[in-house]
Amino acid sequence: MKAVEGAARRSALLLPIVVVGGLLAVPLALTAVVSFWERAGVRVRPAFTVASYEAFVAGARLVVLERSALVALGATAVSLAIAYPIAYFLAWHASRRAARVALMLFSVPFVVNYIIRTFSWAYLLGRTGPVNSTLIALGLVDHPVDWLLFSHFSVFVGLVTSYMPFMIFPLWLSLAGIDRRLLEASFMSGATPAQTFLRVTLPLSLPGVFAAIVFGFVGVFGESAVPVILGGVGYELMGNTITSAMDVLNYPLAAAMSTVVVLCMAILLAVWFAAFDLRSFLGKMVRWRV
Repeated sequence: MKAVEGAARRSALLLPIVVVGGLLAVPLALTAVVSFWERAGVRVRPAFTVASYEAFVAGARLVVLERSALVALGATAVSLAIAYPIAYFLAWHASRRAARVALMLFSVPFVVNYIIRTFSWAYLLGRTGPVNSTLIALGLVDHPVDWLLFSHFSVFVGLVTSYMPFMIFPLWLSLAGIDRRLLEASFMSGATPAQTFLRVTLPLSLPGVFAAIVFGFVGVFGESAVPVILGGVGYELMGNTITSAMDVLNYPLAAAMSTVVVLCMAILLAVWFAAFDLRSFLGKMVRWRV
């Protein structure tokens, strides 16, 4: 009887994993297959050729890949620098009620359509927008500042505000799950707050830090709307470059670039799984109940 119950429990756990895995694996496999197809004029026909990968490596799109990686690293670093103190405060200095309210507020922007939020930044940072109007009213500038919009600055603002909230949640989860007795033991041993943070808190929160980096980097690396709306014409990252290839019906090239991006993200996830015990990280969800 127990064996039957155990088998039923395992089947119930495996079913959603198989379903979700299939919904992810099948489209990714099809994308990889299409990346080796041949483009003949405006048509695409099944074949096996690496022409799309050669076009990707030989053309300017490889430069776009490098730029996307640098922008993703920069935006992820800025987001992490903002998200970690917020998560630290919510985990260690805020009550559970206050933490629940704050986390709910950080999720509210996702109720608003993503494109609308991005266009809102274009209005705020524009020549006649509130930011420039405030700077002129305060006498800080004599004329509207042009570099606030359609620049690296505006793209970074859009990327950080879009993905920084995603990074708060794994950081908060990791910090909130740390046993406070370890910090008390560190203080009783004569360690200063800075030493306790560097030797105890930060190392124990590294699984959450790396998870936040993965969430932020993956999202920024494949972003397509922010570069177009806030970067202006000619500002290319991998996301909108892939979209541009699809617009001209070059599906094999778009699939090849998508496959390269997915492989880069898979490497990041593999490093995370190899470096950290995922069971310990998820176990904190049980120990810290909101």
